[in-house]
Amino acid sequence: MTEKKTKSAKPNFFVRFGQGFVGFFKRIGLAFKNMWHELRKVTWPTREKLVNYSVIVVLFMLFMMVIIGLLDTGATQLVSLIMSA
Repeated sequence: MTEKKTKSAKPNFFVRFGQGFVGFFKRIGLAFKNMWHELRKVTWPTREKLVNYSVIVVLFMLFMMVIIGLLDTGATQLVSLIMSA
Protein backbone atom coordinates (compact mmCIF):
# COMPACT_ATOMS: atom_id res chain seq x y z
CA MET A 1 0.00 0.00 0.00
CA THR A 2 2.95 2.30 -0.22
CA GLU A 3 3.27 4.47 -3.25
CA LYS A 4 6.45 4.73 -5.16
CA LYS A 5 7.34 8.22 -6.21
CA THR A 6 8.44 8.21 -9.77
CA LYS A 7 10.98 10.76 -10.74
CA SER A 8 9.68 12.74 -13.69
CA ALA A 9 12.13 13.11 -16.51
CA LYS A 10 13.57 16.57 -16.88
CA PRO A 11 12.81 18.02 -20.31
CA ASN A 12 15.81 18.43 -22.55
CA PHE A 13 17.60 21.72 -23.11
CA PHE A 14 15.73 22.69 -26.26
CA VAL A 15 12.30 22.18 -24.70
CA ARG A 16 13.27 24.26 -21.67
CA PHE A 17 14.79 26.94 -23.90
CA GLY A 18 11.64 27.07 -26.04
CA GLN A 19 9.41 27.33 -22.98
CA GLY A 20 11.59 30.12 -21.59
CA PHE A 21 11.51 31.92 -24.91
CA VAL A 22 7.72 31.75 -25.10
CA GLY A 23 7.41 32.73 -21.43
CA PHE A 24 9.62 35.76 -22.04
CA PHE A 25 7.25 37.15 -24.66
CA LYS A 26 4.21 36.30 -22.53
CA ARG A 27 5.70 38.37 -19.69
CA ILE A 28 6.36 41.27 -22.06
CA GLY A 29 2.77 41.07 -23.31
CA LEU A 30 1.48 40.96 -19.74
CA ALA A 31 3.53 44.06 -18.86
CA PHE A 32 2.00 46.00 -21.77
CA LYS A 33 -1.47 44.78 -20.83
CA ASN A 34 -0.99 45.94 -17.23
CA MET A 35 0.38 49.27 -18.45
CA TRP A 36 -2.68 49.77 -20.66
CA HIS A 37 -5.02 49.09 -17.73
CA GLU A 38 -3.15 51.57 -15.53
CA LEU A 39 -3.20 54.26 -18.24
CA ARG A 40 -6.98 53.93 -18.46
CA LYS A 41 -7.18 54.93 -14.77
CA VAL A 42 -5.21 58.16 -15.28
CA THR A 43 -7.07 61.46 -15.05
CA TRP A 44 -5.64 63.45 -17.94
CA PRO A 45 -5.48 67.28 -17.69
CA THR A 46 -7.60 69.51 -19.87
CA ARG A 47 -6.01 71.43 -22.73
CA GLU A 48 -6.05 74.68 -20.74
CA LYS A 49 -4.31 73.09 -17.75
CA LEU A 50 -1.77 71.43 -20.02
CA VAL A 51 -0.90 74.75 -21.70
CA ASN A 52 -0.77 76.47 -18.31
CA TYR A 53 1.57 73.85 -16.85
CA SER A 54 3.77 73.95 -19.96
CA VAL A 55 4.13 77.73 -19.74
CA ILE A 56 5.03 77.46 -16.05
CA VAL A 57 7.71 74.85 -16.82
CA VAL A 58 9.21 76.92 -19.65
CA LEU A 59 9.30 80.06 -17.50
CA PHE A 60 10.95 78.15 -14.65
CA MET A 61 13.55 76.73 -17.05
CA LEU A 62 14.33 80.23 -18.36
CA PHE A 63 14.64 81.53 -14.79
CA MET A 64 17.01 78.71 -13.86
CA MET A 65 19.06 79.30 -17.04
CA VAL A 66 19.57 82.94 -16.01
CA ILE A 67 20.50 81.99 -12.43
CA ILE A 68 22.98 79.30 -13.53
CA GLY A 69 24.43 81.59 -16.20
CA LEU A 70 25.01 84.34 -13.64
CA LEU A 71 26.62 81.87 -11.21
CA ASP A 72 28.84 80.53 -14.00
CA THR A 73 29.88 84.03 -15.06
CA GLY A 74 30.64 84.96 -11.44
CA ALA A 75 32.66 81.80 -10.89
CA THR A 76 34.60 82.44 -14.11
CA GLN A 77 35.41 85.98 -13.05
CA LEU A 78 36.43 84.78 -9.59
CA VAL A 79 38.75 82.09 -10.99
CA SER A 80 40.31 84.54 -13.47
CA LEU A 81 40.83 87.05 -10.63
CA ILE A 82 42.52 84.40 -8.47
CA MET A 83 44.66 83.11 -11.34
CA SER A 84 45.88 86.61 -12.31
CA ALA A 85 46.95 87.44 -8.75
